Amino acid sequence: MPTPSAPLSPGTPAVVRLLKAGREKVRYDAAVRFDDGVRVTVTAPWSLPTVRDFGFVRFAPGDTFTEHYWRDRWYAVKEVRDPAGAMKGWYCDVTRPVVVRGATLLSEDLDLDLWVSADGSEVLRLDEDEFAASGLAGRDPDAARAAVRALDELERVARGGGPASLL
Repeated sequence: MPTPSAPLSPGTPAVVRLLKAGREKVRYDAAVRFDDGVRVTVTAPWSLPTVRDFGFVRFAPGDTFTEHYWRDRWYAVKEVRDPAGAMKGWYCDVTRPVVVRGATLLSEDLDLDLWVSADGSEVLRLDEDEFAASGLAGRDPDAARAAVRALDELERVARGGGPASLL
């Protein structure tokens, strides 16, 4: 287990590095909003210069993400708002617990995701096929079980009151 890091100070800059299968998938700048030594919250703009249409939601330049990472939980919860501040919903990533090194957050994506619409009417489990194809269950069965438990927990919470109740 990584050595615990000191909490980051609110208002300071941070870098988020999202890893997948040990490789950096994306890196972006963020601002620290909260860190109690367990949960760290940052805000960041949509990190791509183009729109990404998932069918159930579109992420676009100008969108703002308030991202909650835990040092002891197997997921991250990202609240997504449009440029006018209207809530789009929550994108929940199943990840290993975040590792904070200096002002860098390292989050390893384990393929499973959950989308919850702003009004809670849509709760979608995503990428279960990618998770199965990743081979994680064979390489690291404990991590695979933790990932499935995390997705189940996120779905249960989303259907019972929304991801905001995790905070």
